[in-house]
Amino acid sequence: MPAKTGSEYKARLKEANNNVYIHGERVDDVTEHPAFKNVINSMANLYDLQYEKQEKMLYTSPTTGNKVGMTFLQPKTIEDLIKRREAIQEWARTSGGMMGRSPDYLNAEVMAMGMNNELFAEADPMFAENARKYYEYCRENDISLTHTLIHPQVNRAKAQHEQKDANVALHLVEKREDGIIVDGVRLLATQGGITDEILVFPSTVKRSGEKDDPYSLAFAIPNNTPGLKYFSRESFDYGKSSWDHPLSSRFEEGDAIVYFDNVFVPWERVFVCEDSSICNRTFRETNAVVHMAHQVVAKNVVKTEFILGVVLSLMDSIGIDQFQHVKDKGTEIMLVLETMRSHLYRAEHNAKLDKSGTMTPDYEALDAARNWYPRIYPRLVEILRILGASGLMGIPSEADFQHEEIGPLLNRAVQAKNLEGYDRVQLFRLAWDLTLSAFGGRQMHYEYYFFGDPVKMGMTYFDNYDKEPYKEFVKDFLSNTKSKKPDFAGV
Repeated sequence: MPAKTGSEYKARLKEANNNVYIHGERVDDVTEHPAFKNVINSMANLYDLQYEKQEKMLYTSPTTGNKVGMTFLQPKTIEDLIKRREAIQEWARTSGGMMGRSPDYLNAEVMAMGMNNELFAEADPMFAENARKYYEYCRENDISLTHTLIHPQVNRAKAQHEQKDANVALHLVEKREDGIIVDGVRLLATQGGITDEILVFPSTVKRSGEKDDPYSLAFAIPNNTPGLKYFSRESFDYGKSSWDHPLSSRFEEGDAIVYFDNVFVPWERVFVCEDSSICNRTFRETNAVVHMAHQVVAKNVVKTEFILGVVLSLMDSIGIDQFQHVKDKGTEIMLVLETMRSHLYRAEHNAKLDKSGTMTPDYEALDAARNWYPRIYPRLVEILRILGASGLMGIPSEADFQHEEIGPLLNRAVQAKNLEGYDRVQLFRLAWDLTLSAFGGRQMHYEYYFFGDPVKMGMTYFDNYDKEPYKEFVKDFLSNTKSKKPDFAGV
């Protein structure tokens, strides 16, 4: 079937009736529930956009001839890579980059693992074929995905098999002729319950040993699979208007604990079973992390553009763009934006074909960007908060402006250099939702931990960095000095 529309996305969710809990209740229909309906509308908008801009968002399937989503594309040229990135950024612009788990993130993952599947064959050729078929299934049916990577945060000082309750984490219970039974808990599924299926994979950062093989699993199942439950955190969509809460009222993706209560997974949906070695190598050796990072950096370029736009608009509105320290802070964000664009350009234009024939971006550029952005994003938010100052606190609601008596008074009281009070507050409410609201706080925390603990990521980056050329540079430089090394023999 061809790429789905927004209405088809909603219809699937209604029919699936995923087992979702929030605020102490089971959700009857996520498409109507206050905690989910607005972000579902935003997701539906992404799918409708595929048809509004077909030349950019769709391509012809190589197997069925149907029009399928561009973000599933297996790029074979640099031009393909750029086309896919342009589709990614088209989606990102609808939210200012605030939807970190829009469907394209995992579309890139299933493509990479589906095409570079031979790693899975080390355990059984069936698993490699499963990965290939699953990519094709997702592409042809425009499957939306959530995913889960990490074990519960019980005792990080111990491995899973050493935990006091070793069965709390998701683990293998039984192998059957037709599949496996799994039980336990995983964190932290963004968009859990408002997507079609869930991908279960190991963490990209936390490595496992052989004793953790029972926890070393990778598979994909529908979100309405019996025994699969989503326990959603409190929603940061408080049912306010998009004027009052311009971001959280539309793009609150949610995060969920995933509970597997003796869940059956058919063999055709299994990619890794009891093999910590394959799990440890999955993301890098399939190039999944490379294509996922490409999506993330493309999205973060848009996010930085959006933040810069808000900062510049705020500066202009209250006439502070003439001050030295203000310009300097604006420059900081501009430098971040141009650096991220440079990383993206290098990644795409230094791309090379991998062994599967997939045009794969330069990982060195993407790895630098994905390690740097979590460290710099809090500063972008801080700049906006500092420049907004007291204006981020003096923000009446839409209802205040609509009040017959005080509305006109407020419009005058909170006016800006070139904006009426109503328009100025609308801009400042956007800045507030980016920085000081629960949604804004979650965005900052989310970006900081996007690929895992930045410190652990930094350690991995340091360990993998090719350091020898730089040490040799210094060694050669010192060896060319004129002085002769003294003879210290016998001292």
